Amino acid sequence: MFYEPKKNNHGLPYNPFKSCVIPRPIGWISTLSPEGVPNLAPFSQFQNLTFDPPYVMFSSNYTMDAKRKDSVVNAESTGEFVWNMATYDLREAVNISASFFPPEVDEFEEAGLEKLASNFVKPWRVKGSPVHFECKYHSTLRLPGNGPMGTVDVVIGEVIGVHIDDNYITDEGKIDVLKARPIARIGYLDYTSIESIFTMKVPEDRIFSGGMEGRPETNVAKRA
Repeated sequence: MFYEPKKNNHGLPYNPFKSCVIPRPIGWISTLSPEGVPNLAPFSQFQNLTFDPPYVMFSSNYTMDAKRKDSVVNAESTGEFVWNMATYDLREAVNISASFFPPEVDEFEEAGLEKLASNFVKPWRVKGSPVHFECKYHSTLRLPGNGPMGTVDVVIGEVIGVHIDDNYITDEGKIDVLKARPIARIGYLDYTSIESIFTMKVPEDRIFSGGMEGRPETNVAKRA
């Protein structure tokens, strides 16, 4: 089949676009409003961008009444946000935090979650999440769209602190992904979780392998 997104002429009962780029990590983003109100929301358009230094992004469509979401407003206003790894065990809390709440509502409380203090930033972390990134706001890229929800804010932040629960580190010194069981979006109302891993070794090239693993010490040109 072939269709043009502008015409939406795919002929299917459900739009297939969001199920073509999968799985997508969940950007479970916690922020703090300028007034000090905690906010927590999941974004299915989230990704790391680079590793030296590390940057991440989350992409937030506007609301049905054409307003920017609290996570974006808070990150821009305070210059800080936290990414919390969304896991299978926390899936119900992730789903609750996806609801539209007024800015004065604390989604941590609505989802029955405990808070953990961060080291360098003010937004709280989700207790029970095995990995957290403390982020310093860098910039926002605004992409125009159709209708009230079409416009999107792509928020970029530099990761300045990483928390990893020691219980999720293997004897080999790797993150125990199968134990953490992160969840991801696969379009529609569907999700998946990581339950299997396979390894493919790239050809022997120290720099390329280091880049694949995200090891800053392999960035020798800069550090020479």
